[in-house]
Amino acid sequence: MASESRTQRVGDQIQRELAAIVQQEMHDPRLGMITINEVKVSRDMAWADVYYTRMNDDLPGDSEKVLGGATGFLRSVLASRMSLRSIPRLRFHFDATAMHARKLDELIQNAVPAAGTADDQAAQDEES
Repeated sequence: MASESRTQRVGDQIQRELAAIVQQEMHDPRLGMITINEVKVSRDMAWADVYYTRMNDDLPGDSEKVLGGATGFLRSVLASRMSLRSIPRLRFHFDATAMHARKLDELIQNAVPAAGTADDQAAQDEES
């Protein structure tokens, strides 16, 4: 149980540090505006799966390629900022949760007025 909370704390710290590094030190225009949503660290602390989204864009584009190519740089900066025996290897994954949420919200918004008009029509029919 203690190792689970440690991996969670390490993941949270990696998330904070990566967000700052990407925002302040990476200036690749192909990256765009990204947000680090979550970092899941493996139990043996060898790997960290980093989930990110792009602002104003629902597709990963070149960002996964750019982040994958910068893993060495990112790990070295993390090593200087964190006091860990070894820094986990980073794997980047585009998080499409926000895109799916927007699509579901749009479907709900389109369905609600249709249901409301049917209820309104039924109420008018009863009154007549």
